[in-house]
Parts: sequence; structure tokens; C-alpha cells
Amino acid sequence: MTEQFLTVGKVANTHGIRGELKIYPNTDFAEVRFAEGKKLWMINEENGNKLEVEIVSSRLQKNMYVVRFKGFGNINEVEKYKGWTLKVSKDDIIELEEDEFYFHEILDCEVFTEEGTKIGKIVDILKPGANDVWVVRPDKGEEVLIPYIHDVVLDINVEEKKVLIHVMEGLLE
Repeated sequence: MTEQFLTVGKVANTHGIRGELKIYPNTDFAEVRFAEGKKLWMINEENGNKLEVEIVSSRLQKNMYVVRFKGFGNINEVEKYKGWTLKVSKDDIIELEEDEFYFHEILDCEVFTEEGTKIGKIVDILKPGANDVWVVRPDKGEEVLIPYIHDVVLDINVEEKKVLIHVMEGLLE
């Protein structure tokens, strides 16, 4: 059986000349995933190449992490990794509180109203501020933004990949 991975970030660019990379985090646990000493997999999604790396240093800068990996000391050594995805083994999952979910559990869930009408499938999760916003793509028409708040999201069944929502006035307009 092949090892399964969870995406935790993407290499956006290089930073400076000392081999640091700017990482766009795609995890709720960025401070854990990008901590000194943590091991990650850098994977080229186009050709499947992968490389295990260990974090030597990291710091948050604006909305990205500036990370240096063990064994890399200059820009020429890391430039080729721009665009690569950073992942962890699915075995390295962090336990969540009740009513908390991983992005991979929510993505591809079908969204239904209380009345049973299918709205569409969750294709992206935005993090604009106070709460997450789910991007739902219907079979036809424009994408719909659903705020992840208790007044709207009534039930999440990750096993069946189904979400039940209450349609507040103006939500689907």
C-alpha cells in the first residue's frame, strides 16, 4: 500500500540568497507543521518526485512562513522547488476537538438544504477572518459561498461526504 499524504503548504518562492523558501500554509496547524526539527515531504505534483526535508528554522512573515531546510544553504539549491507542495504523512495527523474537521474531510462533500435540495459540492475553503467560508460549486450556475457558522451549517457527515445547511435569507442569491 502506498503512503498517503496531507497537504500542509506550497512553496511560493525563494526568500533571499541563503536557501530560504516562502511557504504558503494550507493547514490550521502551521505553527506545529513548520516548527524547527519537523520533517515534511516536498512533492512535485507534476512528475511525482518527492524529497523528505527537515526544518532548520522558520518564521511567520505576513501570511507566509519563511523556512530553511537542513542541507540547503543558498538560493541556487532551492530555486527548483518553487511550486512544489509540502505534505505530511497521514499517520502524522493531529487529533481534533469534537466538531472540528480537516480540510480534506470537508472538500468534495455535497451540500444539501434542510428541505433536501442539493446545492453542490465543496471545492475550496477560504479563511478570510472570523470563520471559514466554503466555496460550493453547483452542477449549473455560479459558485456559492457558505459561511461555516452554527446558524448555517446544521450537520456534517464526513463518512457520507454530506453537509446539511439552513438557508438564511440572501445566502443563495
